[in-house]
Amino acid sequence: MQHETAAAAAGGDSAEFNWQAHSILIVDDEEGMRNFLERTLKRRCGLVEAAAGVEQAEALMARLHFDLLVLDIALPGKSGVQWLHELRAHGFAGDVILITAFADMDTAIGALRAGASDFILKPFRVDQILNSIKRCFERAGLARENFVLRRELAERSTDLLGLIGHSPAIQQLRGLIRRVGQMPSTVLLLGESGTGKEVAARALHQMSPRAHRPFVPLNCAAIASELIESELFGHVKGAFTGATETRNGLFYYAHGGTLFLDEISELPLAMQTRLLRVLEERKLRPVGTEREVPVDVRIIAASNRDLAAEVAAGRFRQDLYFRLAVVEMRVPALRERVEDIPDLVSHFMTLLSMQLGVAPLPLSHELVTRLAAYPWPGNVRELRNLVERSLILGAFPAATGASARREPSPAAPGELELTLEEVEKRHILRVVEACAGNKAEAARRLAVSRKTLDRKFAEWGEAATPGGGD
Repeated sequence: MQHETAAAAAGGDSAEFNWQAHSILIVDDEEGMRNFLERTLKRRCGLVEAAAGVEQAEALMARLHFDLLVLDIALPGKSGVQWLHELRAHGFAGDVILITAFADMDTAIGALRAGASDFILKPFRVDQILNSIKRCFERAGLARENFVLRRELAERSTDLLGLIGHSPAIQQLRGLIRRVGQMPSTVLLLGESGTGKEVAARALHQMSPRAHRPFVPLNCAAIASELIESELFGHVKGAFTGATETRNGLFYYAHGGTLFLDEISELPLAMQTRLLRVLEERKLRPVGTEREVPVDVRIIAASNRDLAAEVAAGRFRQDLYFRLAVVEMRVPALRERVEDIPDLVSHFMTLLSMQLGVAPLPLSHELVTRLAAYPWPGNVRELRNLVERSLILGAFPAATGASARREPSPAAPGELELTLEEVEKRHILRVVEACAGNKAEAARRLAVSRKTLDRKFAEWGEAATPGGGD
């Protein structure tokens, strides 16, 4: 048969393309064509199913995930073009290749307007259909990578140099990352806020065989609890109020790569259960459907809390903790590696002076001594903020937190009677006033989240901040 000869000739198509990572549904009422396509594609793709009509195809799609449809136009009962219109209206985002033995220009235009990715006339050569399928998968891969890049540019942490240094603590961490990065195991990173846990996660990804695939970060504390499932797993159109279109989740965009779940302790218990199921079964269900989608993602999680204590308090699932902590790594606080401060300041100075368009500041021995004496509760992030603020002002402050003496300074009249909460409030209000009421800038200077600052003002009953900025 011509089909079989062509199939044999196409057997040596590009070896570097990973066909096995994809799934295809064939919909054609002609048994010979259906069987031919099924035999041709099953030798290449991870999952291939075939249906003789729309009803059978919909039943398959209700329980299986397909990346691409090869769809005949002339089907009994409902044409392929009509069904494609319905699929797109209901949010199906996968590629669709329409095939037909009878077509004119109007049919081709109608097919493309309906949302077809390609249009092929029967009879066709095997290399035609394979090349069309490959182009669709490559386009989808590029779209996924572009999404990840846009997200990374928008959210990328500014302290990417956090693992710079020569201290024993940071050298030990780098050695562990080199060893563990090559393994497929999940990793749990523990450490205080601002130490550079995302930096360590990115380094683990770069050391892994998945380095050429996406690294997708998510701060679990930054997403509302009712939206976290959709953010991770995606949803179908109409799954909940406001779901006006189908949306892929972050597991989809991290396919083949690494998903970094920062502040994992903030996940609600119900979501912890769903995440554990995905890790165990390597399948997920988008919100609003019972259809299971296979996932190939390495998980790196991080927390600034003691997760073992969270488990004991009943706030974190023990089985999820054990599943995540296959390898547990601790990122040291800056006060535990003060010998790295000169290197970090020099790197931040170089990076930020170029960004701000100003000259670097001199780094004196006296300044390094003062910086090393400060405990750095905000860690590397706080140090970076100090360098940026100093570049903007043109000099390192003579009396900042970093230069505070260990001995107490003389108290102003009445200051000794203030409670710790009142001292905190006064300091925060001074910083907000210095920022002309800009809470976002004040939160950055204070090394706290904007949410924390808003919560403080709500507790104090402050309706507005000086200057009214946001």
